[in-house]
Amino acid sequence: MTLPRRLPVAPARVAAALLVSATVSVALHAQGGAPPDRLPGFSPATSRAQAQLEREAIGVPTPTRAQAHAKVLSSMPHVAGTDGQARTRDYVIDAMKRMGLETEVRAYDVFLPHATTARAWRFGRDTVELSLPEPPVPGDSATAMAQYLTVNGFSAAGTAEGELVFVNFGLIEDYAVLDSLGVSVRGKVVLARYGRSFRGIKAREAEKRGAVGLFIYTDPLDDGFVRGDVYPEGPMRPTTGVQRGSVFNGQGDPLTPGYASVPGAPRVPLEQTAVPRIPVMPISAKNAEILLRDLRGTDIPAGWQGGLPLRYHVGPGPVRVKLTVEDDRATTGTKTIWNTLGTLRGSEFPDEYVYIGAHRDGWGAGAADNVSGTVTVLEAAEALSALARRGERPRRSIVFATWDAEEWGLIGSTEYVEDDSLKLLKGGVAYLNQDVSAQGPSFGAGGSPSLRSTLRSVVRQVPDPQGRGMVYDVWRRNTGTTNPDAEPAMGDPGGGSDFAGFYNHLGIPHADWGFGGPSGTYHSAYDTFEWMNTWGDPGFLFHATAARIGAAMALRLANADLHPYDYVEYARTMQRYVPLVTRGLARQGWDSTLAQPLAEAIDGMADAATRFTAARDARLATPLPKTVRERTNASLRRVERDLTRPSGLLGRPWWRSLIYAADVDNGYATMSFPGVNEAVRSGDAARARTELADLVAAFTRATASLEAAREALGAPTGTPSGTP
Repeated sequence: MTLPRRLPVAPARVAAALLVSATVSVALHAQGGAPPDRLPGFSPATSRAQAQLEREAIGVPTPTRAQAHAKVLSSMPHVAGTDGQARTRDYVIDAMKRMGLETEVRAYDVFLPHATTARAWRFGRDTVELSLPEPPVPGDSATAMAQYLTVNGFSAAGTAEGELVFVNFGLIEDYAVLDSLGVSVRGKVVLARYGRSFRGIKAREAEKRGAVGLFIYTDPLDDGFVRGDVYPEGPMRPTTGVQRGSVFNGQGDPLTPGYASVPGAPRVPLEQTAVPRIPVMPISAKNAEILLRDLRGTDIPAGWQGGLPLRYHVGPGPVRVKLTVEDDRATTGTKTIWNTLGTLRGSEFPDEYVYIGAHRDGWGAGAADNVSGTVTVLEAAEALSALARRGERPRRSIVFATWDAEEWGLIGSTEYVEDDSLKLLKGGVAYLNQDVSAQGPSFGAGGSPSLRSTLRSVVRQVPDPQGRGMVYDVWRRNTGTTNPDAEPAMGDPGGGSDFAGFYNHLGIPHADWGFGGPSGTYHSAYDTFEWMNTWGDPGFLFHATAARIGAAMALRLANADLHPYDYVEYARTMQRYVPLVTRGLARQGWDSTLAQPLAEAIDGMADAATRFTAARDARLATPLPKTVRERTNASLRRVERDLTRPSGLLGRPWWRSLIYAADVDNGYATMSFPGVNEAVRSGDAARARTELADLVAAFTRATASLEAAREALGAPTGTPSGTP
C-alpha cells in the first residue's frame, strides 16, 4: 500500500518513541502479548517455558544498540570485493565473538568484475557528455563519499553507439508493441525504465533483439518527485539519483553454476554463462531527460508517458548516444567474498539448524539495503546469546549469518548452500531472511506457507514500538483485514534474495519480514545513515522490533519438541493454485480435467496434514521420548524436500522447487507450480502433461512423509481424518 509522506522527526519525538520502546517487557504483559497456553509443536511444560524465554528474548534488542551498529556499518561504501566490505566482515565477526558465539568466516573466490570507467554521450544538435555520478546533498556528508561507478553489475565491457530507442520498461510485451509499430532496436541503444521486471531481464531482452547497449533509469513517476518530496526534503529519489544493481540472470558465481566455488572447482567459460554481452548502464532521471528531450520518431503508445516534464517519444532519431564501460575482468576479475557465521550450538540436537541471515554487501553506504538486515541479525544474536550465557541454550543450533555479494546475484549465500548442501538437506530446519528489514513503520511478511502461522503467532507477542498495540494488530489494520476469519496476505517465496538457495534450491522452509515505508533511495548513494535516521526509521525503533521478531522466531523453531510446520495451511494454500492451472489449460483449448489428479493429490496432502496435526497435539499432551521426536522431525523435514526435483526446472536446473520460482520472463514476480505453468504458457501440451505428473508425484511423496511422521509418533496409518 502507499503510505503518506512522513515528516522529519524532532529529537523530542524520537526520545518519546525510544521511551515507548524501552517499555517492551511491560507491554508484553500489559497489552495481552502472552502466547496461548499451548504452542504448536510443544508439550504443555515446554510451551510454558518457551513462552517465558520468548518474552525475555523480545526484551533484549534495543534501538540504541541497533543505531550504533548501523552508524558503523553504513559509515563507508561496502561493495562486494572491496576493502570496505572486508571492514564490515571484521566488525560483524568481532561483535559475534563478544557475544560468545562460535564464529567462522567462509571465503569464496568468485567472478566479480568491477567497473573502472563509465562514460556516456548524447549526439544531436549538440554533443553532451552526461555527468554520471550522484551529486552530494546538503546536510548528509555520506553522500559525498566515493561511489561505485554508475555501471550495472556484470555489464559487458566495451563501447556501444547508435540511435536511441525508448522501450518503456523493456518488458517482452513492450517489445511486442514496438514490433506492431514497426520499430526495431537492432543496432540501436535502448533506454528502459526501472520497474515491473528484474533489470537482468531488461538486459536479456534488449540483447536478444539486437540492441548494442542499454541505459536504465528510474522515472520520477515511480519513486521520485511525483510520489513525494525528494531527499533531503523528503524520502523520495532526487532526479540525480541512480539505481545500481546486477543484470546477471542467475544465482551464485557465474563460473561455477550449481556447485561451490571452492579451490580446484572447474570454471566454465564466460561465454557459456548468462552474463550480458552488451554494456548496461544505470543513469539518473535527470540524464534520461537529456536523452529524451530531443527524441522524436514514433509517438509513444498509450501508457508509456512517464513523469519527466516533457512529451516522451519512442524514436529512433534524431538522437544518437554512446556509452563506454571498462572493468577489471582481464586483470582482477576474480575476487574474494566473505560470509560470516556465528553459531549457538544446540544443547540437544546440535546437527539440526535454524538460520537467520542477511546480506552484508551494498552498492554504497547501504543503510536500508542491507545494513538494516545485518543489524537485525546482530540484535537477534545479542538476545539469544544473552540467554545462552546464563545457561538457556537452544535445543537446536542457531546460525546467525551475513552473506556477501547478494547484490551481484545471491552469490555468497548460494555458494554456501552449494558447499554445505548435504548438511543442510539433512538438518536444515528453517531459514529466516532479513533483507531491508526496516525503512518505515508498515509491517509485511512472507515465506513458505508452512511457517506463516508461526510468524503470525510471534508477531502477536511483539509490541509495536509506536504504542499502537502489537505488531500483528497494526498489521491487520494497515492491510484492512477486518474479517476475523481472514489473515493479512503474505508474500510467496519466488526468489530475489538469500532465501532462494535454502528454499527454491533445497526445499528448506523459510520466512521473512520487515517494516517499509515511502522510499526512493534504493541502490543509490543516498541510502545513508542520515536518510534512515531522518526518514526511514528515526530512532531505529523498527530495527529493534524486526530483531525482536527474529529472536523469538529463531528460538521457537530451535526449541520446539516437534517442528511447528503448518502443513494444513500449506495444503490449503496449494489448493488455491489449482484453479489457475485449470484456467490455463482451458485457455490453451486443452482438457481442463488434466488438473484433476493434481487437485486430488493436494487434497490427500491436506487430509494427511490434518491427521498429523491431531496426532501431534494428542501425543504432546505428555512428554515424548527423544527417539520419537527425532524420527518424527526427520520425516517432517522431508516434506518440502519432497516437493523439489533434483533435475530442477526445464532450462533452470538450479531451481528445484516445483512449488514456487521467480517468473523466468520477469525475474521479480513469483510463479506457483512453475514447471506446469511455464509449459502451459509456452503452449507445450506434452510438457504440461509431464510436469503435471511430476507435480502429482511430488505431492504424493510429501503426503507419504507426513504419514511417516504420524506413524513415528505411534499413530497408525489409515486413522480417520481429525483423530489421533
